[in-house]
Amino acid sequence: MPRSKRDKKVSLTKTDRKGLAWKQRIIEDIRVCVEKYPNIFVFQVQNMRNNLLKDLRQEWKRNSRFIFGKNRIMQIGLGRNKAEEVETGIHKLSKRLSGQVGLLFTEKSKSEVLEWAENYWAVEYARSGFKATETVTLPAGPLEEFAHSMEPHLRSLGLPTKLEKGIVTIYSDYTVCEEGKVLTPEQARILKLIGKPMAKFRLTMKCSWTKADGFQLYVEDDVQEDTAETPMEEDEDNEDEDDEDEEE
Repeated sequence: MPRSKRDKKVSLTKTDRKGLAWKQRIIEDIRVCVEKYPNIFVFQVQNMRNNLLKDLRQEWKRNSRFIFGKNRIMQIGLGRNKAEEVETGIHKLSKRLSGQVGLLFTEKSKSEVLEWAENYWAVEYARSGFKATETVTLPAGPLEEFAHSMEPHLRSLGLPTKLEKGIVTIYSDYTVCEEGKVLTPEQARILKLIGKPMAKFRLTMKCSWTKADGFQLYVEDDVQEDTAETPMEEDEDNEDEDDEDEEE
């Protein structure tokens, strides 16, 4: 009896032995999800935060599944080309798995998911390397929210501080960051200490594949659609690989 597309096996011998079983499980999980859920999206993450992605998993777990891991492993799960794809046309999703992206398998309709993604965002503290969205200046004066024991640490971050009668005090105006300029680790730490979040965590739906309508692109890209059946070249993986995609 001929084997279905879902039964195809792809060798992982080119990956290192450590974690081989885990990688194979992710591949199998993806293939189970392809069969279980009618709609699949490739989403791009802006300002990735694992804790917020875990929150989304909990909110959507009744009828959806988020998978965010190594792009090459997710590509193998879906099929990297026409010869490997587990469903007709689904390899087009694999071609969009580059950079900070993940897979959303869901029973929710395309319109419902797209509307949610358009309106969903969460504010988080910026990390070093982030471009400041505004100029933040601290005026000279007391910083009563900080214990006196924090003064040496604040000074080590570059703040012009001293203790006056046991109170942490800035003795001159200090510009923490300037709009449009890249944050240093020290600036990012100061912004967190003073409770000034700047980064927005959000998901952009790049494309989808559904059992009813096949592939649909939402964000224009330069991916070449072809009929080649050779494996895709390895692309840049997610920097923040998430170990939680085995959660149900």
